[in-house]
Amino acid sequence: MTDFEKRIGYTFKNKEYLKTALSHSSYAYEKHVESNERLEFLGDSVLSLIVSEKLFLTHSKDDEGDLSKIRASLVCENGLFELSKKIDLAKEIRLGRGEEMGGGRNRPSVISDAFEAVLAAIFLDSDFYTAKKWLLGLMDDEFKHLPDKGKLGDYKTALQEHTQKGTKGKVTYTKISEDGPDHNKHFVCAVQVDGKEIARGDGRTKKEAEQNAAKRALEIL
Repeated sequence: MTDFEKRIGYTFKNKEYLKTALSHSSYAYEKHVESNERLEFLGDSVLSLIVSEKLFLTHSKDDEGDLSKIRASLVCENGLFELSKKIDLAKEIRLGRGEEMGGGRNRPSVISDAFEAVLAAIFLDSDFYTAKKWLLGLMDDEFKHLPDKGKLGDYKTALQEHTQKGTKGKVTYTKISEDGPDHNKHFVCAVQVDGKEIARGDGRTKKEAEQNAAKRALEIL
């Protein structure tokens, strides 16, 4: 059993699943091995189903709109990034030299993708029940301390309200970069207050990147 398997509390029967889950595309390209992109694709669906089922069973009074907001707050890139810290996933990811030097080990998009890949690897190595038990055990605190439904995920509105209460003024967003294939885009956006950049955020969509930038700006302000 590896140290990582001890940390996550799961021992793989097929170690290749774990190796692939931890292999970023940059590493896969350099070493001519399979990347974790296909596992990430599967893990995204497994994650959504597990969280959706949990919310459906525990939030019987919430409608589809509220359930969607709660789920989005839990499975978004930033949410998975924070969750990944519990298992110290970042240090286990295998990166190519350029990605490593470019700070990929601290990039939320890289780590959240790897988390989904690890979930898919557990699912394939065992079954849905085992994957669900593992994920829900890891997310126990997240489900116990869900944020206010009215403010879920809408950091842009929260930032606008914050600046209006103070002496600051106009909030604007700028797309800094966009890369990656169509099925796995990566956006970086900056948020400015009165023309001064306050923070940057990244995400799989422009909207998510803006929301993450607004969240970080709120933390700074």
